[in-house]
Amino acid sequence: MVAEDELDEGVLLRGEENVALRLRIEREARGWSTNALSDRLVEAGYEMNPSAVWRIENGKRRINLDEAIGFAEVLGVSLQNLVGPPQLAAKARAMELIDDVVRAFRETQRAGVSLTRARDALDAYLAEHPDIREEADVMVSNAMAEEAIANFAIGPYDAPPPGEYPDDEQRD
Repeated sequence: MVAEDELDEGVLLRGEENVALRLRIEREARGWSTNALSDRLVEAGYEMNPSAVWRIENGKRRINLDEAIGFAEVLGVSLQNLVGPPQLAAKARAMELIDDVVRAFRETQRAGVSLTRARDALDAYLAEHPDIREEADVMVSNAMAEEAIANFAIGPYDAPPPGEYPDDEQRD
């Protein structure tokens, strides 16, 4: 089995070391020998002999991307999970939640950029049509306030994405 102090050494950016340790953890958790893991890799179309598995697990051999993909597939874990720090990656739910947070952050960043571009385009148009600026600004403010109120009433974590409200047809 893997010593507890080995798990304490996991660092986010030590990918190959993390993979080596994770392979051993995952293999041992399934009760597989290096031969058994090698056999499964070969069955899945990834040529790997037991000696290569042992050398990768023990840091004597580097792992290439195709091999890492094969290990992830055979072990039933995501590639990102496989290269993650062992103390987190061994807790699959933690990795799923971390992935969700990172994905939501990226979506937020993209949404911020999209909002800025849309606002800039509207401002440019309104600069050419100053006679409708006040009315347009009121419309934008009201629409944003409605969304904020609707999202607040539902709850910040339960709000569906824009355009997916059950009564969207009635809101137009």
